[in-house]
Amino acid sequence: MKAGTRTALARLIGAQISVHACMTGFRMAAPLMALREGHSAAAVGVLLALFALAQVFLALPAGRYAERHGLQRPFVLASVVATAGGLCSVAWPHFAVLCLTALSSGAAVCLAMIALQRHVGHMASDATELRQVFSWVAIGPSISNFLGPFLAGLLIDASGFRAAYLLLALLPSLAWWWVRRVPDHPVTDSAEPSRGRSSWDLLRDRPFRHLMLVNWMLASCWDVHTFLVPVLGHERGLSATVIGTILGGFALAATAIRLLMPWLAARLHEGTVIGIAMVSTALLFALYPLVHTAWAMGLLSLLLGLALGSVQPMVMSTLHQITPKHRHGEALGLRSMAINGSSVLMPLLFGSAGVLVGISGVFWVVGGVVGAGSRLAWRMRKTLAAHPPEPQRLDV
Repeated sequence: MKAGTRTALARLIGAQISVHACMTGFRMAAPLMALREGHSAAAVGVLLALFALAQVFLALPAGRYAERHGLQRPFVLASVVATAGGLCSVAWPHFAVLCLTALSSGAAVCLAMIALQRHVGHMASDATELRQVFSWVAIGPSISNFLGPFLAGLLIDASGFRAAYLLLALLPSLAWWWVRRVPDHPVTDSAEPSRGRSSWDLLRDRPFRHLMLVNWMLASCWDVHTFLVPVLGHERGLSATVIGTILGGFALAATAIRLLMPWLAARLHEGTVIGIAMVSTALLFALYPLVHTAWAMGLLSLLLGLALGSVQPMVMSTLHQITPKHRHGEALGLRSMAINGSSVLMPLLFGSAGVLVGISGVFWVVGGVVGAGSRLAWRMRKTLAAHPPEPQRLDV
């Protein structure tokens, strides 16, 4: 990877963190303020759902916008939207305004992430570089998932909610500073323009449809773990601190494997990594309900973090290889919509299923589905062999 590419990639990761940390900080601080003001758990659930709901409906338009305007304009718009929404909560820190901030920060992340992912895909010249650049990009959300809540928590304790909201609202303005020196990928007219087509036409392509199914299954596993481990821990009589440590171990393991992925990406195939992750997840989900001690749950959580944390760079690399270059934005939009839609709906489904078949049953059913679906991942070698990536390096 050339020095110019590495510099541009570092700037893009910084821009990504600036926008995403704003959302993750508000996602921790806003529900906390709502609870302290006496709002119900149901109201807080609605508030949390709004962060993902905005991304469900905006994903496809954001993908088309990135196709038309490249990198710079979506990031400027994302920064303005996130900052404006955050400043509203600084001026009027009430529940209804917090809901508006949730929508605006979620929308900003959607705009920025899809534009960034499309741009990064055009920076690579071959499949190996695709895996490497997306491995580096995957580290950004891991950092912002820690940084946003950490900074918000410090300021809430030191100076109150308004001070925390002000800092979070100003973070997205740094994104423009990061991306302003990154050369934009020229938007060119394609021989097969997507205008007049529906983005859903992409799902008619079997490899793309299979990739979306695999991605959805693995994203659902992430939601299952986050949602059900506290319930399972409560049944086992574990304290809140222990349960939090188990989930924290999962996040640390996911971050650690993403730090290793740029090195592993040059040595492993996308289908191999995703297939191993799916089989491992199925086995770990089968074991989870059978363990009763905190250390055993913590070990399974670490192993699951390693498995699921390795997936995103491989999915993104595969997506850019099997979809037409001029439709990458739309494909990324469909992926974002599926993942965020899952984050909104799956907890409701898991809760209802837990009442019918028990928490153990949910783990086993989801693990069985993922294990059965792993055969789709093993087929990716043949799929990618039939879809060699186009030379598309962006001069940086």
